[in-house]
Amino acid sequence: MRTERIKLKGVNNMRDLGGLPAADGKRIKSGRLIRSGRLYKLPAKTVAALENMGVDTVVDMRLDKEIETRRPTLIKTAEYYYLPLVCTATPGITTGKSMAGTMRKESRRIEEEFGTADNYMISMYKYILFEEESQKKLKTIFDLILKEENCIIWHCNSGKDRAGLVSMLVEGALGVSRKDIVDDYMATRKIQLRHRRLQRLGLALIPGFGDFKKLLRALMATKPEYINGAIDETERRYGSITGYVINALGVSAEDIERLKDKYLE
Repeated sequence: MRTERIKLKGVNNMRDLGGLPAADGKRIKSGRLIRSGRLYKLPAKTVAALENMGVDTVVDMRLDKEIETRRPTLIKTAEYYYLPLVCTATPGITTGKSMAGTMRKESRRIEEEFGTADNYMISMYKYILFEEESQKKLKTIFDLILKEENCIIWHCNSGKDRAGLVSMLVEGALGVSRKDIVDDYMATRKIQLRHRRLQRLGLALIPGFGDFKKLLRALMATKPEYINGAIDETERRYGSITGYVINALGVSAEDIERLKDKYLE
């Protein structure tokens, strides 16, 4: 499987789900379902290219604080929906009086509650999938995809965690195999390799805070156990990703068939 990366100046981890093998020997149509990182400070040529692609729906899953610091570049043809999903281990870092104190406190909490930063990430993915308010927003995203007639983009900050979980659900509902779902998730590792290396180098140069650095490295990492943990839990509770979409989100079986009719070829 080859993930179709969209290479436009300024975009962050943007990929087309088109071409992924899906149900009944079909494939996802190209140019319809797009996952991405933040759409921030996009040059005019990139905006024009997205408009020409037919993008008329953008779902921003970032928190208000993320949007405040990196406001989206607006695509004139698109309607915007803000459906924030909580996906952060450190909500107090930018508002606490003492960053050092907050970092130590958060590191201790993660260790006490989850044991390791990797366990925390797996638990955070499960939280997004099974928390009631998150499920309402995920259902809204499916409603928008079902209503879409052209091209929809859903994005978070880096295009890995929240965008990755939505992609997992959409792909699963369309009959994409588990292997291809995981491969699509893992494509972020290759796309962001250089950027992550620079981030890890920056962390290494900061003195102290060893435990907290482990947490930040986990937040930046793209590991198969994160997405596999999410898939395992949906299968344990609902039998399959499709079972989760139907029974947890309230998307009807008829709508799943409509989704396939609309987006497979």
